Amino acid sequence: MKKVSKEMSQELAGRTASKTKGKCLNLLVLSALAALLCPASASAVPILGPDLASFAVLGATGVTNVPTSTIGGNLGSAVNPTVGGGYVFTSGSIQPNTAIAQNAQLQLDAAILALSSMGPGQTIGSNLAGLTLLPGVYTVPAGTTNLSGALTLDGQGNANAAWVFQMESSLITSPNSVVNLVNTGSGAGVFWNVRSSATIDTNTTFLGNILAQTSIAMNSTATDLCGRVLAANGAVTLNNNTVSDTCPDSLYGSNVLSGGLDVTTTPGGVTVVTTLPSTPATVPVPEPSTMLLLGSGILGLVAVKKRSRNA
Repeated sequence: MKKVSKEMSQELAGRTASKTKGKCLNLLVLSALAALLCPASASAVPILGPDLASFAVLGATGVTNVPTSTIGGNLGSAVNPTVGGGYVFTSGSIQPNTAIAQNAQLQLDAAILALSSMGPGQTIGSNLAGLTLLPGVYTVPAGTTNLSGALTLDGQGNANAAWVFQMESSLITSPNSVVNLVNTGSGAGVFWNVRSSATIDTNTTFLGNILAQTSIAMNSTATDLCGRVLAANGAVTLNNNTVSDTCPDSLYGSNVLSGGLDVTTTPGGVTVVTTLPSTPATVPVPEPSTMLLLGSGILGLVAVKKRSRNA
């Protein structure tokens, strides 16, 4: 009996070891799958860094102004203590070559790279006047003017809708141009990623964040009532303008149109844009075979209805 018990014990021990080994292998497989399917977590942050987001006007080499301009947010320069005068601040303050301005400059460079990494999206005409655009990424070719009238951005009820304009050269508006934003909310984002310089002409009513590689000039009485003017390598020139973080109507209390996009840094150090805005939807044209099936289905439904009526 003792011998049998010993053999049985050995057999049971073997079975237990085998099961344990199997469980361990299963756990290893699951762990490997988890590592592949669920990479190490990374934090997502808004595309405009916190210091940059505090600025309404940032000029890398300085800011000049023809009094009086109304500013909602910080105004400053990363390298030049000369930022002019004649401002009325509804919020924020002057930051001439301060630490926060220098940090904002670095965050501006990062934001431009992140926006550029999103690719061209849909290429449209050089003049946006008369268009109604859904949330998405758009490439705008160079032109003598990029806005000679009214542009409407329609969020279709999405409070976090986002628009990214990849300006291949300059951003130029004509006098009295208008950007309208409808059917969205306080989480929306509008970004003008300008490869060279921007000129917002006289009495233009603009919206969104202008991120220009070189300089930005706002001509007399032009406004950006919900956005920022941010020059990465040049100066900002103001002339009796309003650049404000006090956004109107449904955008009031918003992130000043810097929402809709997040940037995630992976453990490998790769920075990518997440929460991509949807490109404008197109209705696919059914293939012939699909049309035949659809037609057969409709005819079948009609036949069934006729039979039920005759019954």
